[in-house]
Amino acid sequence: MEELEAILGRVEGDEIDIDELAEELKQATKLLELCRQKIRKAELEVTQIVQSLEEPEKAAGDSGEDSSDSD
Repeated sequence: MEELEAILGRVEGDEIDIDELAEELKQATKLLELCRQKIRKAELEVTQIVQSLEEPEKAAGDSGEDSSDSD
């Protein structure tokens, strides 16, 4: 993020030439994709954790329902 912010600062400045601008934008694109990948990975991990926490509750709820059905 710090590098992206630095690139943004340089791009917003009036002192950068067109060749440098192109390189900065290429680097920013690579960094943004890296950030997106990390976010997707974190989302997947969080989803898996939440599902694993919910599964024992469902199993306990299912066994409780089964015992009431047998009454």
